Amino acid sequence: MTAPALQPDYLHSLQQRISEARRRSDAIFDMLAPDALYDRPVAERHRLIFYLGHLEAFDWNLLGRGAFDLEPENAGFDKLFAFGIDPTNGNLPNDVPSDWPSEQKVRVYNARTRERIDEGIARGFSSGSMKPDVADGTRLNVAIEHRLMHAETLAYLLHQLPFEKKKRNGAAQAITDGLVTRRMASIPAGVATLGQPRNGCRPSTGGHAVPRDDFGWDNEFETLAADVPAFSIEAYPVTNGQFLEFLKAGGYDEPNLWRAEDWEWKSAAGITHPFFWIPRGDAWMFRGMFEEIPLPLTWPVYVSHAEAAAYARWAGKALPTETQWHRAAYGTPNGAERLYPWGGESPNACRGNFDFASWEPTPVASHPLGASAFGVFDLLGNGWEWTSTPFAPLPGFEPFPFYPGYSANFFDGKHFVMKGGSQRTAASMLRRSFRNWFQPHYPYVYAKFRCVEI
Repeated sequence: MTAPALQPDYLHSLQQRISEARRRSDAIFDMLAPDALYDRPVAERHRLIFYLGHLEAFDWNLLGRGAFDLEPENAGFDKLFAFGIDPTNGNLPNDVPSDWPSEQKVRVYNARTRERIDEGIARGFSSGSMKPDVADGTRLNVAIEHRLMHAETLAYLLHQLPFEKKKRNGAAQAITDGLVTRRMASIPAGVATLGQPRNGCRPSTGGHAVPRDDFGWDNEFETLAADVPAFSIEAYPVTNGQFLEFLKAGGYDEPNLWRAEDWEWKSAAGITHPFFWIPRGDAWMFRGMFEEIPLPLTWPVYVSHAEAAAYARWAGKALPTETQWHRAAYGTPNGAERLYPWGGESPNACRGNFDFASWEPTPVASHPLGASAFGVFDLLGNGWEWTSTPFAPLPGFEPFPFYPGYSANFFDGKHFVMKGGSQRTAASMLRRSFRNWFQPHYPYVYAKFRCVEI
């Protein structure tokens, strides 16, 4: 099947975004010391050499073979690097470095794959002979955002590498702190609209139609308008300093604060503090990307869902549901819903710590211009935010026919929705409908949280 070619300006913007996404992922691998590429910094994940080949293999299978029907030149690599999902059967990978091809062979494969994909894009769009999901930009957006997701994933993998195995990328970050006033923001009852429509405009409770986003992953469709009763939510995410109070109060030693499965995981793994914290005598340190620093008390605490939920119970509160989080982030007193917490202006550095702005968090009160209409701060960037909502399809969900398992494989009741974004989340994925998810015992991701009261 063929479809009309994209408008030249839109095609050009997608080509520019592909180049920029490649630059982002290339910069991650350029940070590695020569002997680090075959390391496995997180036991549950692949060795880093896999990701070097995976990004191009994914693009090849999605575009080169899947969209432009090109003949493979290295079918073995196309298959070897195809699947980026880590084992879900509880077994850890057991491969050794010698099982993988040399870096030189992978880089030759990458260069040739990019060249052929770029030729296919140019040829397909100039002729107008292409599949509809290529012509409308869907597959190109999938390739772009898949690569940007991995640029973020690779960042937290590299966070676990020894400092001597990575080269500093960019200037040293100033470590700042500041005063954070604890308070709850009152959110009146109203509607939270999840997702986006496949066509046309998103309805708004304020009487204004909100245009759909240019792109969305399969789990972002269709819309779901949910009535949300009044509640209160913490104006700022929980900080390292606040979580330290939980730790000192014996929160990690009190079974009643933990779900049974969370307590079992914590006990078996010997979890006694947040993963990014390092005990040094009587002091706590924070493991930064390039150095160890004294624990910044006003930075958001990064924890697993299990730890966040235990803190919330200790505080006599709860984690927000996905709809509560949406209502606090995008709702307004008059009932209308915003594109971003601060309004309709595109994301910029004044609004939050995102779009690869830094390697580390910032104090939670650093970006007052990013606040929502209800005075809730630090919603986008600085760390994803856990919700209490299991990851599940929205009404009208349809998997991508070319990527059927992207979301559906995780509709298992064992993963929880995350919202917001981290300092390493690309601006394109800060859209209102974007949904992230992780299982509750995964401590490596840049994930913060805040609590609610009903």
